[in-house]
Amino acid sequence: MDFIPYGLHWIDEEDINEVAKVLRSSWITTGPKIKEFEDAICAYIGCSYSTAVNSGTSALDIAVQSLDLPAGSEIITTPFTFVATSNAIIYNGHRPVFADICPDTFNIDPEDIRRKITENTKAIIYVDYAGHPCDIRELKKIADEFDLYLIEDACHAIGAEYEQKKVGNFADMTIFSFHPVKHITTGEGGAVVTDNTELYEKLSLLRTHGIDKNTMDRYGPDASWAYDMKYLGRNYRITDFQAALGISQLKKLDGFLDRRTELASKYDQLLGDVDFIRLPIVKNNVKHAYHIYTILLDDTINRDEFFKYMKAASIGVNVHYIPAYRHSYYINNFNIDRHDFPVTEDIFKRIITLPLFPEMGRDKMEYIAETIKEYKK
Repeated sequence: MDFIPYGLHWIDEEDINEVAKVLRSSWITTGPKIKEFEDAICAYIGCSYSTAVNSGTSALDIAVQSLDLPAGSEIITTPFTFVATSNAIIYNGHRPVFADICPDTFNIDPEDIRRKITENTKAIIYVDYAGHPCDIRELKKIADEFDLYLIEDACHAIGAEYEQKKVGNFADMTIFSFHPVKHITTGEGGAVVTDNTELYEKLSLLRTHGIDKNTMDRYGPDASWAYDMKYLGRNYRITDFQAALGISQLKKLDGFLDRRTELASKYDQLLGDVDFIRLPIVKNNVKHAYHIYTILLDDTINRDEFFKYMKAASIGVNVHYIPAYRHSYYINNFNIDRHDFPVTEDIFKRIITLPLFPEMGRDKMEYIAETIKEYKK
């Protein structure tokens, strides 16, 4: 069996042709395709505004920056995520405060959020782990009670739904990622969506040096030389040919989501009788986007040995994630005791991500399942 990666993009000739059209045009970057892509995102999600940027990390950064919080504010988030989530807090001069996760969905635990709130808490960033939406109703209740901003890191969850409404319609801002292992790709890319006009106007400036005039307004026969830098922004612009790819990919998103759900269901069937693993759960009030499919090994299995065994069989398993507080930077700069996060620690020691991507065939899934079953024989 050839090596099976844990994630893989799916780009077809239609996608390639749309990119080629832009490369043959007068606009390569910061042109009309970006607005078209943003409008397509809004139409799909059902939100008012979208700001496309060059990565999900950049989207997180400008989302936090746009809040204009007092320096040193505390923002509560999950440690069980890629470090970009909590790094965005630090980039902006604030302090990440971690709350433990739920043992079923691995999403942030609302009750532990309540325990971590202080007078310096200004916002919550929650992550829809693996594509399963958080307990958003409870998070909104907490935010309303304590007057906190909500940022939803939905980099795993574009197209997911909570109580029959698409993710992207609940928080003050929602973040999406278009990295190649995500549901749709622009190569690298991301977006912030919101219904708040003031936040949108800030986000639009922050992605392009904080300047109040976009590239299309600054070039051409009627352009003025004048512009003003209103905020200390960065160059987080996405290109027109990336946006063209995003538009084409977005048209296929529902099909990709259906395929991921089909594959997850097949894993459930193939692995349902394996007594040393726990399969992912799905709450009744959500539509799971299945960015990744994780299994949880029981205490009799050494996760690292299992990882090596699967890799030796050419199966590209992975671990999502190393808790943020375990990384050297966090150890060296923050006084965080990992024992304060018993659920995160337990899940981290036992979790494995199995390959899942739309082009996977039945033969690969059956091979993966049989390899897992053979482990304890």
